Amino acid sequence: MRKKIVAGNWKMNLSIQEGLKLAKEVNLNHLGNANLNVELILGVPYIHLTSVIQEVGSSLKISAQDCSVHESGAYTGEVSAKMIQSCGANYVILGHSERREYHQETNAQLVSKVNQALKHNLKVIFCCGESLKQREDKYHFEHLKQQLNESIFHLSAQEFSELVIAYEPIWAIGTGLTASAQQAQEIHQFLRTLIADKYDDDVANKIPILYGGSCKPNNAQELFAQADIDGGLIGGASLNSDDFIQIAKSF
Repeated sequence: MRKKIVAGNWKMNLSIQEGLKLAKEVNLNHLGNANLNVELILGVPYIHLTSVIQEVGSSLKISAQDCSVHESGAYTGEVSAKMIQSCGANYVILGHSERREYHQETNAQLVSKVNQALKHNLKVIFCCGESLKQREDKYHFEHLKQQLNESIFHLSAQEFSELVIAYEPIWAIGTGLTASAQQAQEIHQFLRTLIADKYDDDVANKIPILYGGSCKPNNAQELFAQADIDGGLIGGASLNSDDFIQIAKSF
């Protein structure tokens, strides 16, 4: 059985006080639903890491939202994987569509970021996905394959096992369009097949693949019922503790 995961991505939201309040609410809600067989992850801004980790202890996993390509040095404003790990964080989100779009993050840069994260014992939530034009041009499968080939397929099978894949249908986020559960499953199955072709079926069948396209309480159950969807990378709904836990209950 693959691990079931619901990961929240707070993005650039919440003061430390607001973040601590939300983390406490999620933690209490989680502890009050002890039968939930789901790993909950909070992806918080850098400045929240230490405070949130102290607040929730070991009952929730904590993730940063990015890390530097560099180990250390004169890189003002950058935060290294080593720094993140030293806070007690468990994960780092890499390759998010917003990082790719707004910061021109490349597949080559992601190789370095993934390597840095794994070197410092952080698990990686690796994001991939296609735009509306790529889907309309029927280039989306090739684009996804290229993202994996150029960013994470250099890893050994053992290293690859430290990854969680998150599929972001960029064309269905904030556009008014909707990815159906069947469309999401098609891509998740395709990604798992790519992993099996690169490594083997055993590796592919153990890797959690999350859906990252506007997952909410009203559609999570249908999405999570699909054979290759192992949970969600949740944006807006992760800023409400009740919604976040309701999504986790959807399994």
